[in-house]
Amino acid sequence: MIDHAGFSVSDIARSKEFYVKALAPLDYTLVMEFPDGGGIAGFGAGGKPDFWIDGGGRPSPKLHVAILAKNRAAVDAFHAAALAAGGKDNGKPGLRPEYHPTYYGAFVLDPDGHNIEAVTHTPE
Repeated sequence: MIDHAGFSVSDIARSKEFYVKALAPLDYTLVMEFPDGGGIAGFGAGGKPDFWIDGGGRPSPKLHVAILAKNRAAVDAFHAAALAAGGKDNGKPGLRPEYHPTYYGAFVLDPDGHNIEAVTHTPE
């Protein structure tokens, strides 16, 4: 089980603004910040940061992170919010039966091109 994950971004202020808006439909908020060394921001649900970005160096190579959503409506809302915040579509919300029959996800590229996904495994 993974407790938390983090990666570097090219512009901490821009990425923090993107993630505040994009992750809100998943009940993720900005939980913790450390301004030293270029800045670090931790996002999470229920007060526990488990998704971290830092602006202290070069951006990480492109990666994929999937955040669990409570239902399909939250996946849809994530996708819309992320696009409105400046993300680029990388897979509209929908079923991905090649993974399993109730896999419902949406994919967005963040400002640095990282592939961020919201996913639910519930049948609705």
